[in-house]
Amino acid sequence: MKTLIWQGILFKSLEYFNLQSDDRSYTVTSKIIGSYEDKIYAVNYSILIDKNWIIQSFLIESEINNRKRTLTGKRIQDQWEINNAVHPEFNNFIFIDISLTPFTNTLPINNLKLSENSSKKIDVIYIDVLNHHIRPVQQQYTRTAVNKYLYENIENDFKAEISVDEKGFVTNYPGLFEKIAEH
Repeated sequence: MKTLIWQGILFKSLEYFNLQSDDRSYTVTSKIIGSYEDKIYAVNYSILIDKNWIIQSFLIESEINNRKRTLTGKRIQDQWEINNAVHPEFNNFIFIDISLTPFTNTLPINNLKLSENSSKKIDVIYIDVLNHHIRPVQQQYTRTAVNKYLYENIENDFKAEISVDEKGFVTNYPGLFEKIAEH
């Protein structure tokens, strides 16, 4: 079990994160509250992940300026069923990236098991919670040191050097997130 709190710097948020583990899978439950520009939000998400750090299903419940939304996703072999509809544009994708949390960076970091100075491009389901938008994106991770990764969003040239702990959880994502407590 792992419990921690991330502070969202840009998104003016706090995230209370919990990871449970059993013999077959990891289960994440998390709560985020914050405000960004003209939006006040609360987000609860849960994710089921296999022992290879591959997403099996997710549930994201959000309330933004009093408007509630739910987004569900389920991997069925190599396809994704999102809100009960199959989305072929996400075929063979094994990762998601939720905009308001650094946790989803842990998924490829732990799955890819990169050696230092090696990199890999991946396809990701990007979930922009605040704008209620979901789309495919390509990202690249390069391991620059034992506990540092260069994250690159190929589409828009965004780059950041992310620091992680020994378990692959983000401790510092410059300008975006910082771990402030752990149990």
